Amino acid sequence: MTSAEQIDAGDERQHSPSVRRGYVPDWRDRTPTLTTEQTRITIVTPPRKPNDKYHRADLRDAFDFWAAAGSASNVAMQLGWPEVAYGVMESKVESGALMHHPWKRLRTTATYLAVAVLGTQAERDAYRDAINTAHRHVRNDENSPVKYNAFNRELQMWVAACLYIGFEDAHELLHGKMDAEQAEQFYSRASQLGTTLQVTEEMWPATRGEFDHYWNVACERITYDDTQKQFINDLIDLRMITPVLGLPLRSLLRFLSIGTLPPYFRDALDLRWRPVDQRRFDNLFLFVGFVNRFLPRPLRFGSFYANMFDLRRKIAKDRPLI
Repeated sequence: MTSAEQIDAGDERQHSPSVRRGYVPDWRDRTPTLTTEQTRITIVTPPRKPNDKYHRADLRDAFDFWAAAGSASNVAMQLGWPEVAYGVMESKVESGALMHHPWKRLRTTATYLAVAVLGTQAERDAYRDAINTAHRHVRNDENSPVKYNAFNRELQMWVAACLYIGFEDAHELLHGKMDAEQAEQFYSRASQLGTTLQVTEEMWPATRGEFDHYWNVACERITYDDTQKQFINDLIDLRMITPVLGLPLRSLLRFLSIGTLPPYFRDALDLRWRPVDQRRFDNLFLFVGFVNRFLPRPLRFGSFYANMFDLRRKIAKDRPLI
């Protein structure tokens, strides 16, 4: 057993049902108090008819670079669980700290998304081992306000669910709302966003309808203290990059970040969003979605394909993956 696996096994014993109740262990049996209208964004983009060049109901076809528009808001959603938030904010892995090395953190996350969905099992296993090495150091200490451990499967499940929401929202903003059958097909590979790490297939909601149920129950746990709010505002204001780049993009990124946050998250973060802002956001993505269909696939997907190429090159040369 590797060191990372030993830590994971220890964490599983620590958080087993006989020791602690878990975060949302009974989500399948609970009736959500939140609705999808509260926990998801509104999509007004008209659906596109699938054709030979457009397979809209496949997660592998969801790597448009426009998805980056919601990257900061997706992190904000993940940080809605305090255990995840403090794991990120107090991370002892300085080389991957979001506020100190944002470009490396972005590349690591983008590569994870790519390998989870596009990679082979061997590539996913290799990247899991690399991430496990970093996660070994992400656990609370005596000064932390909450207990957390990066190997906890429920915390990973929440983060993976947020990542899936980001994929689905971005895809529907560009291509329109999917019907139930298309949504189920799109969802069929979603579990790999979690199982590439320690989440098990049994934990992951089996159907798209079950995922909605999990999501609405899990969203009941979100809470943001002042430290989390300040961290997230610094993130969406690009405080972690040089002002030469950050200042010109700050207003746009803030608009996109708030627009891609569901209402319940916006309210919890005290972020202002007016009806006129929603109309501007809707009109922007009606335009972007129209333009996007004329862009060549290599341009739209190029950054993720480049990450996969770089990962495979590192594996072939036995170099560190993160």
